[in-house]
Amino acid sequence: MKRHNAKTEANIKPRGFTIAELMAVVLLIALIGGVGGGFYVGTYKRVLAQKAARDIVLAAKYARITAIEKQRPCRMELDPVNNAFQLIYDRPDNEGEQMQQVIVRDVYFKPVQFAGDVKFEDIQIVPVSSVTETEEYEQTGIVFSPNGTAQFAAIQVGDGKNHYTVSIAPATGKAKMFFGTVEKVTLSTFDLDAQE
Repeated sequence: MKRHNAKTEANIKPRGFTIAELMAVVLLIALIGGVGGGFYVGTYKRVLAQKAARDIVLAAKYARITAIEKQRPCRMELDPVNNAFQLIYDRPDNEGEQMQQVIVRDVYFKPVQFAGDVKFEDIQIVPVSSVTETEEYEQTGIVFSPNGTAQFAAIQVGDGKNHYTVSIAPATGKAKMFFGTVEKVTLSTFDLDAQE
């Protein structure tokens, strides 16, 4: 019986991993993690650019609604230096004599600043005919009128790799977002019969 146990113990192979096997597994995990991390960073940056464009679309919708409800023009003021924007409208002061600018800040909208490396890459706004193109707010502000119309504008945001463009239709004041650069938007014409 002792011999049988000795034979059995001799036939059992030691269990475990060699250092080479462990290093190969660690290397494989590091490679997969590196590739996955690269995809994650690229996806995260794309999501930030998309979120910035979506924020502009939502702000444009809210500016249009605000202009109609208050029966006063509402302006989306773009700040390319700080990569931010806000909504502004004029209202009479307490005496009702002078107009004062009010920044929209409520449950539905607050001034927005882009996250990460997202910035305004291109801003094209067709000026209102009664105002010259050289006035500063015309180049960085989009006016939404009380009748639901707006200035024709195309705003490109991105991080250098990912580009999203928001176009604002003048006849309806509606904003659309799409992936790509501002060159795809024609600012000179607008078809009212076009399907959305």
